Amino acid sequence: MRRDQAVLLLGSLFVLSACAILYELLIGTVSSYLLGSSVLHFSLTIGMFLSFLGLGAYLSKFLSEPLLPKFVGIELCLGLVGGCSALLLHLGGAWMPNYYLLLGFVVGLIGTLAGLEIPIVTRLLEQAGGLREVIARVLAFDYLGALVASLVFPLLLLPMLGNMRTAFFTGLVNWAVGVFNLVVFRHEIAKIGRLWVLALGIGALLGTGFAYSFQLVAFSDALHYQDKVVLSRQTPYQRIVVTRWNQDMRLFLNGNLQFCSLDEYRYHEALIHLPLLAAPRRDSILVLGGGDGLALREILKYPDVKGVVLVDLDADMVKLARTHPLFTRLNGGTLDDPRVRCVAEDAFNYLKNNAQRFNVIIADLPDPSEAALGKLYSSAFYRMARQNLAADGVLVTQATSPFLARKPFWCIHQTLSEVFPTVMPYHAYVPSFGLWGFHLAFAYPTDPEQIKKNIVQRLGQVPGLRYLTPANARHAFDFDGDTGPVSVPSNSLEQLEILGLYQDSYWEFH
Repeated sequence: MRRDQAVLLLGSLFVLSACAILYELLIGTVSSYLLGSSVLHFSLTIGMFLSFLGLGAYLSKFLSEPLLPKFVGIELCLGLVGGCSALLLHLGGAWMPNYYLLLGFVVGLIGTLAGLEIPIVTRLLEQAGGLREVIARVLAFDYLGALVASLVFPLLLLPMLGNMRTAFFTGLVNWAVGVFNLVVFRHEIAKIGRLWVLALGIGALLGTGFAYSFQLVAFSDALHYQDKVVLSRQTPYQRIVVTRWNQDMRLFLNGNLQFCSLDEYRYHEALIHLPLLAAPRRDSILVLGGGDGLALREILKYPDVKGVVLVDLDADMVKLARTHPLFTRLNGGTLDDPRVRCVAEDAFNYLKNNAQRFNVIIADLPDPSEAALGKLYSSAFYRMARQNLAADGVLVTQATSPFLARKPFWCIHQTLSEVFPTVMPYHAYVPSFGLWGFHLAFAYPTDPEQIKKNIVQRLGQVPGLRYLTPANARHAFDFDGDTGPVSVPSNSLEQLEILGLYQDSYWEFH
């Protein structure tokens, strides 16, 4: 092999290693969207992928000369399987009773084919230099390609193309490498016509998939959601899907229901009005999460609220809620209210760096289903929240279901109690979610019974309430034998106990 051909082969390996990592990231992302628990599914994907890479490397010893046509054929097939991987997983998630069988098959096929690459390239390059130099170059280019892929995927490909189109795009890149080598080494490959037929067929399939990827996403969404999908959007942080049936609009983030327009007011009235009626002052409010603007709708019913800071990680979600009629009809355009300032930042980092003190902090955050979210229910997070509160400030957090996720609910209570002198659990019934729980935490010692009386007495001051009444507000603090306190540890950054408790609850009831 000539030296110029060796350089081209090394360049091919750089691109191929990037494609392999992109497939790995895509599969982990799609699995997390479909089934949640990103830690579990990325761990499964990475573990299986590495194992099958090893299998491919082992099987490569059985490949005999000539290696060039085999290398090209492997790249073409890898482009086909990898390019169609997201589509296969989406369809399998809707149709197959056991998703993990399909996951193992797809990862196994991609991993085994990718595992054949380095040994084949090493054997080919051995003709152009010593083995020591070849191995050093091969591994260097392989690792560099992996680095580039790990940066390009979250920053460019996923937010710009979404997972389905990114998969087809990556498959086309993989396919192009095969075609490139087919051209470069055309004089050294016997029976090249068969490979050209294979290349043209696979290229046509991947190109069609890329061109119609949005239609394929719509078809996939229709399989996964019961109602008609009226909006689907990929952001750098999550997949936003909105469905509608008659007057029922539903928001899903990464496949998880966030609200139903028919009953969301029950959740948001309970989340907002109890802490605001309990707080001595309401001048300044901090909302962590709540990018849909529905919590703001309830907060701005109070004329004495002078300023609200809304902190949401996903600026695209906030922009959508500010501009799209589906959202503005629900939130009343509150994101454009002059009293509201929006900050696109992680809630943990915001509390860490903020110097302003707030009268009330509303933590309207996702459930603690993974490590990145579990830290938002840790003692460290609540200590920072208390530092951001005024001396007479009040915090409220949503806290999952005290019935379906009883242990996580009381774990949050236990954690808050280590930081705040007074913590009051309460609940509301939201038909779309069932019994849902919250915790009120006070930065100062206070009498819970007096707080309850104040809330009940002041409810009449709030206009437009549909769910809260003096009776259900009074009983919101009562827990029965199925929902009452249980012995659980607190949640810390060093030991995210809530993750295991939440996963156990989730699998038990789903």
